[in-house]
Amino acid sequence: MLKNALKLLKRQLHAKSVEVPEWLPNSFELSSSFNGRAEYARDVATSMSVYENFLSVDEEQSILNEIEPYLKTLRYEYDHWDDAIHGYRETERLHWNDDNVKILDRVRSLAFPPSVTPLQYVHILDIDRKGYIKPHIDSERFCGDTIAGLSLLSDCVMRLVRDDEKELHVNVLLRRRSLYIMKSVARYKYTHEILKSDCSLFKDEEVRRERRISVICRNSP
Repeated sequence: MLKNALKLLKRQLHAKSVEVPEWLPNSFELSSSFNGRAEYARDVATSMSVYENFLSVDEEQSILNEIEPYLKTLRYEYDHWDDAIHGYRETERLHWNDDNVKILDRVRSLAFPPSVTPLQYVHILDIDRKGYIKPHIDSERFCGDTIAGLSLLSDCVMRLVRDDEKELHVNVLLRRRSLYIMKSVARYKYTHEILKSDCSLFKDEEVRRERRISVICRNSP
């Protein structure tokens, strides 16, 4: 009873303390530091898009059927070259079956205008249930200004934190089978991270984190 009452009070205080613009997508949760700074909120919200149910159940399974056999030959790693990821395994894939090529073409056509050259290699990142991605900004050596990622197997919360004003942060709910597209301001001005399973909250509700696979398309640097 007490726990539920405290949770309700916390939610009420949170609702009072944070100004939520009418145009803000439901998948976004702003910190109170955005109050009175609508231009900052709009900049990040317009440069980070989330498309729920981008994949059907069958399409998700089609991708998993193609990548799982190889992923199972890899071990989860707990040290990353730039200390950005904990509990992961990853690979790059160039060749896909015809059904999955169609899915990736849909991602690229939505994420990249005709004038932009997507990288042909697709990054596959498998995060263990207890793994997580630490705050980072992806290196410009490896990709350009747009990152498009499919979320497989699990919901999760991605947090964006403005690099030069840490109090400005946004929690973004990434549902299973959703697509996110990060570009411009969100890509360069904000770090991004995937929250640990024991910290995975969105609007004061737990978002259960399981093993999660990201299938990520990028453009050339």
